[in-house]
Amino acid sequence: MKSAIFALLAGSAVAFAPAMKKAPSTALNMAFESELGVQPPLGFFDPLGMLNDADQERFDRLRYVEVKHGRICQLAFLGNIITRAGVHLPGDIDYSGTSFDSIPDGWAAVGAMPEAGLLQIIAFVGLLELFVMKDVTGEGEFVGDFRNGSLDFGWDTFDEETKLQKRAIELNNGRAAQFGILGLMVHEQLGGSIPLVGEM
Repeated sequence: MKSAIFALLAGSAVAFAPAMKKAPSTALNMAFESELGVQPPLGFFDPLGMLNDADQERFDRLRYVEVKHGRICQLAFLGNIITRAGVHLPGDIDYSGTSFDSIPDGWAAVGAMPEAGLLQIIAFVGLLELFVMKDVTGEGEFVGDFRNGSLDFGWDTFDEETKLQKRAIELNNGRAAQFGILGLMVHEQLGGSIPLVGEM
């Protein structure tokens, strides 16, 4: 684990390396510079060149993955903060009397959870991935729209500008949550305490 943390820290040193000359953007990359999510201060940010010579289908696939991971990380970050604050489900997690309160926070929960419970979580996530969290009906307005004609929550009452604004907010919150949960996981391995979170 220490070597993984060292690798993360060594990799972050690249941020202080001299900047390479920026390669000229291709015509296809220029097409993506006006997409939702290209926002100040970074603008169009593709440091790994994943969109070099990419078409719209490739961009849509990467956007789908970004939105999905952002949503998962928002749930993970919030769940981590809530359980560290001492809020747990009431009752027992299994028939042998293991209470939800007895399960530790963070990564330690994976090892302390009963095996059947962990398998149920994996099966549930797989079920969601395969059958629920996708555009089943083909009615999606945009990449990542999983309403499937049933969940609306007033989305259809918004004008186009408000819809774009809300989608941009979701992208930014997802991006922040991805860094947030990564930070919590790294700090958990390092130990110590974090303001508002407490002992790791």
